Amino acid sequence: MTGPGRWLAAAMALPGLVLAGCTSEGRDGAPAGAAATAATSNPTGDAAGPTSPSPTSSAPATTPSATREPHPASDGRPRRAELSIPALDIADLTVVPYRGRTDDAPGTRIQDRGLAASPHGPRGGVGPGGIGNYQVTAHRLSSTQAFLDLPALRHGQRVVVRAGGTEFVYRVVETRETSFRSPASLRRQRAAVPGRPGATPTRAMITLSTCATPEDRAAGNYWSDEFGNPEHRIDKIGVLVRRRAV
Repeated sequence: MTGPGRWLAAAMALPGLVLAGCTSEGRDGAPAGAAATAATSNPTGDAAGPTSPSPTSSAPATTPSATREPHPASDGRPRRAELSIPALDIADLTVVPYRGRTDDAPGTRIQDRGLAASPHGPRGGVGPGGIGNYQVTAHRLSSTQAFLDLPALRHGQRVVVRAGGTEFVYRVVETRETSFRSPASLRRQRAAVPGRPGATPTRAMITLSTCATPEDRAAGNYWSDEFGNPEHRIDKIGVLVRRRAV
């Protein structure tokens, strides 16, 4: 089984799951010695590859040309934004930009407040509507559980971001898995073209990411990093298909 069905089935198979969150259950719920044992095994193993065709081939034939022009909300600069995913009943989730990389200490603190976090700078991504990878992370199980249902987001469904007086609509084209224990996997997640480190971006894309805590626990994987993040992340990749002033 692949895609959202795999994630939901794994979560439901875990008996007595307490919704303790991406950053807490990893330490408290692990059996004695489990985290230490896991941390020494396969430290550089890659996560599974994309579960659908690369966004370079699955994106729509045309990309809004306006995304290539300077604009207060589409030039790649960080912007506080509001994110909505109609299919998941997520409306106006605040996305806070910060200088850093996905799920580092500053990003985790933002997520702990029930908000989504978006890294920028040399190790991060672009702003809303910018050419490159607009990276957004939020907790799945802790705080407000902002991305609780993210694994169920299907290809073709919409993600709407409003920032700087502009609405950006992305279409989901790919589901990926990221391993926090694999530098190569993290490079693919954070790449300007998701999944293709070193490639030059030519269009606006988005990566929505949340923890795979239930799935890791169901598989007996209790590893966590220094911030309490479990090994795996579930990433939904989208491409910009429309923008308009609001």
